[in-house]
Amino acid sequence: MTKNSDKNKTKQNKRSSDPHAEREAGRYDTPLPSRELVLTTMSEQGVPLSVEQLYLLLDIGEDERLIFNKRLNAMEREGQIIKNRKGALCIADKLDLISGVIQGHPDGFGFLIPDDKTKCNGEDLFLSPKEMSQVMHGDRAMVRMSGLDRRGRPEGKIVEVLERRTQKLVGRVVQTSGVTIVAAEDKRINLDILIPYHLDMGAKAGQVVMVELTEQPSALAQPMGKVVEILGNYADSGMEIEIALRKHNLPHEFSAEATRQAEAYPKLVQAADYKGRIDCREMPLITIDGETARDFDDAVYAEPQGKGWRLVVAIADVSFYVKPNDALDKGAFDRGNSVYFPRRVIPMLPEALSNGLCSLNPDVERLCMICDMQVDGLGIVKQYKFYPSVMRSKARMTYTQVHEILQNPQGELAQEYAWLMPQLQHLNSVYKLMLTQREKRGAIEFETSETIMVFNDQGKIDSIVPSQRNEAHKLIEECMLAANVCAADFLKSNEHPALYRIHEGPTPEKLELLRTFMGEFGFGVGGGDKPHAKDYGKLLDKIRERPDAQLLQTVLLRSMQQAVYSPDNLGHFGLAYEAYAHFTSPIRRYPDLLIHRAIKAVLNGEKYKAGDWTQLGIQCSMTERRADDATRDVTNWLKCFYMQDKIGEVFEGTVAGVTSFGLFVALDGVYVEGLLHVTELGNDYFHYDKARHEMAGERTGVRYRLGDRLTIKVVRVDLETTKIDFTLVNKINSLDYKIDVNSSKSTVGDKLRAGEQQPVKSTTKFGDKFGAKPAPKTGERLTLGLKSKSKTTSKSSTKPASKNGDKNPPKPTQSRKSTKRTSKR
Repeated sequence: MTKNSDKNKTKQNKRSSDPHAEREAGRYDTPLPSRELVLTTMSEQGVPLSVEQLYLLLDIGEDERLIFNKRLNAMEREGQIIKNRKGALCIADKLDLISGVIQGHPDGFGFLIPDDKTKCNGEDLFLSPKEMSQVMHGDRAMVRMSGLDRRGRPEGKIVEVLERRTQKLVGRVVQTSGVTIVAAEDKRINLDILIPYHLDMGAKAGQVVMVELTEQPSALAQPMGKVVEILGNYADSGMEIEIALRKHNLPHEFSAEATRQAEAYPKLVQAADYKGRIDCREMPLITIDGETARDFDDAVYAEPQGKGWRLVVAIADVSFYVKPNDALDKGAFDRGNSVYFPRRVIPMLPEALSNGLCSLNPDVERLCMICDMQVDGLGIVKQYKFYPSVMRSKARMTYTQVHEILQNPQGELAQEYAWLMPQLQHLNSVYKLMLTQREKRGAIEFETSETIMVFNDQGKIDSIVPSQRNEAHKLIEECMLAANVCAADFLKSNEHPALYRIHEGPTPEKLELLRTFMGEFGFGVGGGDKPHAKDYGKLLDKIRERPDAQLLQTVLLRSMQQAVYSPDNLGHFGLAYEAYAHFTSPIRRYPDLLIHRAIKAVLNGEKYKAGDWTQLGIQCSMTERRADDATRDVTNWLKCFYMQDKIGEVFEGTVAGVTSFGLFVALDGVYVEGLLHVTELGNDYFHYDKARHEMAGERTGVRYRLGDRLTIKVVRVDLETTKIDFTLVNKINSLDYKIDVNSSKSTVGDKLRAGEQQPVKSTTKFGDKFGAKPAPKTGERLTLGLKSKSKTTSKSSTKPASKNGDKNPPKPTQSRKSTKRTSKR
């Protein structure tokens, strides 16, 4: 014991210079040298070092070497150090190497997205098809800058692959000349996988399979693999979802332990669980959701209180059943959120909880967390409190029912629910007051059109129809926003770590582009270098009645950043809140579950130790984007299938996106986007102007701009690549403007034709998905009248874009059928 004690003291003395010794002491009984100390030691020596030399320099004992080696391996994976050909460790920075993540392109080339962009002047490194032949999309690699390519982009050469992130992939079987290969469904993986004849499980050409890689690609050999699962034929009903799940690595099967844990709970809440809770079973709380919703995570109630109101928002107490680090929690963390595909939901929690014990179903006891608010006569929340409770929902209402009752208080439905009328009117009164405060606060409000997919018995789109959000959607949204703000304020004021939902204002680059564009129309963007949401709101008010309002609104929307999760409270630009968190949907969002645990900890005088909140934010933001990408893939495929029999038909549409290789056109009536390639615009050299969102002909001067109206013909629909191509029939009009500088107004040179059908509009308060693709819940798809850029580019006709243009081809804003609302977001 004495010898060991003396030995540990010696180690501590030698490591006393470690600037992060305290951090390491919190992680290990015998603290290891931090990464910073390892790098400092290597830098002081000035030469590559062997692992054994590091052991001596840092006094790593025999009992520590295994875990210290794991640290070195992690540093190597992250590109901090690298082994040379002799096996010695080198500091990557001293070798002028740049680490990062590989991003593939369907045309075979790719990019390295650097971990530290300052090393290459903020730009990504172009990787030629030759370099990409030894890596796959998503891999981590170390690259040396080798100069500039023919377009002036910084180009790199791969020195070492740090981490192989693709171990399994989904693809289609191709059999030629007795050789079986699998072409990946993720077109960013441009390498075919060779399958030995005895490892193909008898898969036939055209079938969709899961492949496990047995050999990774190299400069001299193609990747090889074995078939581990045959999913079926490509055109089978629901196959598009099966592919999306695997392509985006979405967890879709619960572990046996998680399923057992969920099913082990009683079907009904037990009386013993009421302990320590306020009994609210007599309170007339009700749920208001979409017609096909099955997981009810919130209920509401309002009553007059003095000169103001009492607003109660009850949220399912998922944290009572899902404990930190248990099987259910691990599964929920991996999933991050429920994913809502057309006609199918991948829940975050097993159905026994999500649709059963946690769901606030009517006429049964349920455990909940309540946000009890006092709202004054102006609609301002003056006080609030959180407490655990037990409730009993008095009714399961739908948006359609509530809207009908409020609009027709003497109608048949209102008579049927006469007992509920006072409650709904109270909620509506609070909503109207809060709506006034939203306007005063300056929360940004856009006009949007929404669509719903209608399916046939075969699971394919029968039609795509417009839909509108009604006052009931907005009523619930305001209630949820109020509770979310209270949750953020509660944790902030109690100085407890939390995962905030943050939405930063526009970046300087995007703001400059926005000002350049708006300046052409005689408008300015107030607020200086850091505009407020009110500045955007004032501009929206000025343009709302203009014929080009959709064009200007879309450019405003695209200037914003994505909303993400972070422990650093940076406020919410779009909603104009100083602090905002997600509290109201713990059944389907992991961040909300974390917020519930944190609030309970504060109420109990404790602190919830969730671990690294920054990494939690990164994980939750990633799973949200992953769900968006997966649902977008599915809707793309469904729309392509829908358009198969429309080849040769002529449609009118609106330019929804402008890129260096063409225009994306959103078709009237069918709500589908496709590509009008630059070669179809006319016999001229067309130049892409990013700031003006236009394509201009060099000789003819013809301009195609975001918002222009065109007549096109559908000429190609490719199910395999989910691409739709158009040819130009006629240019209906161009939104060309003559600027009157004195009046700061512009007049339309060529207005839309009289009587022409316009896109369906509705006023949507975006919640907090500004600058990002909305991830709506079932039933309400958020689709801009002028949609975002599309991914439906034609591989055969796409020209390489400028500098970064072909790296991230624009993505379409898709419509989807769903059952959950967007208002809670």
